[in-house]
Amino acid sequence: MVRDQNTSPQRLGVLVVGNYCHDVLIRDGVVVGETLGSAAAFISAVLDGISIPYNLVSKVGPDFAYTTCRIPIVIPTSRTTLFHAHFDSDIDGNGNGDRVLKRVAVCDPIYASDLDTESKFGFGMAVGVGGEIKPETLERMVDICDLVLVDIQALIREFDEDGTVKLVGLKESGFFHLLPRLGFLKASEEEAVYMDVEEVRKMCCVVVTHGKDGCNVYWEDGELEIKPFEANQVDPTGAGDSFLGGFVAGLVHGLPVPDAALVGNLFGSLTVSQIGLPKFDSRLLQRVKDEVQRRKMQFTSSLERQDDELRFVKPAGHEQFHASLDAAKLIPTCISQESQWDLPSSPPRAVEKAILPQYAGQPKLVLNSIYEEKLHTVEDKP
Repeated sequence: MVRDQNTSPQRLGVLVVGNYCHDVLIRDGVVVGETLGSAAAFISAVLDGISIPYNLVSKVGPDFAYTTCRIPIVIPTSRTTLFHAHFDSDIDGNGNGDRVLKRVAVCDPIYASDLDTESKFGFGMAVGVGGEIKPETLERMVDICDLVLVDIQALIREFDEDGTVKLVGLKESGFFHLLPRLGFLKASEEEAVYMDVEEVRKMCCVVVTHGKDGCNVYWEDGELEIKPFEANQVDPTGAGDSFLGGFVAGLVHGLPVPDAALVGNLFGSLTVSQIGLPKFDSRLLQRVKDEVQRRKMQFTSSLERQDDELRFVKPAGHEQFHASLDAAKLIPTCISQESQWDLPSSPPRAVEKAILPQYAGQPKLVLNSIYEEKLHTVEDKP
């Protein structure tokens, strides 16, 4: 369950563990963009945006095509993990459209030996997307972090021979025995059916996200429903990752769990209004930081008690905090990309060979190396 967080200042940082990846977005059979992907990338965008100190352990190949704030480990003999995300045009308001995700290339796993045992962290985040986190890696994280948050996709994803992502039951994942040592397990409502929430909540806290409907927090003795924020949804990709980034940011600042979940919901709503990796407006980020700091100051005295009941019960002023964060969203942000599927974060054409070597020499017609099927780019559309 949740440990008391009587941590010394040098232990207040966050450890994020998960590989970066290349994402190719394919809509109705047409390649519409390439972007930096992975839960680690979306979480980093949130933590960087609101100035949360963190360390990142991530592996890529020499073909990695992006400049990032945290330098990943380059494996000379491996390729960067690559996903093809196949969408259709009919995505409903909750982000539950048809999406087929295929892992085309995979980088090396992150081993327990890749984690620095000399460093201690207040919070750890296990956020693999391509099967890179092993049980022994998660166990090492538990040893060096006071509180570990895990995205369930890091535990239950498996891959067919053609790379198609499939999910297995949490009990069959090889990680189930570690649940009593975790702080939080986050799952989308679609992923939550792969575990028994009533059973798991007795071992660790469970957060289930519901897209436009907010999230629910479950722990051994109770549960809470946390209100959402309205969003003009364009692309649901990364919403859960940004939620987790905002959630841990709230916890780092000492907010009670319900308030931290509000910060998570806020960043999830901001992410779905953009395509690919989000770019947050600096004025909005400053307003959010100010509101979080103001909220933190309200709990300076009461949080000294550090008991579980205080952490989970909605505190006085929770609704006002929601309203304050909602008002922060009124600050003008980036131009809507509702009808724009050519990603601004896509690398230049000069590096497409690095991302999609199977596409080399085919600027107008690309060949999927798994399906051996022809995929058109946006330039081919009449």
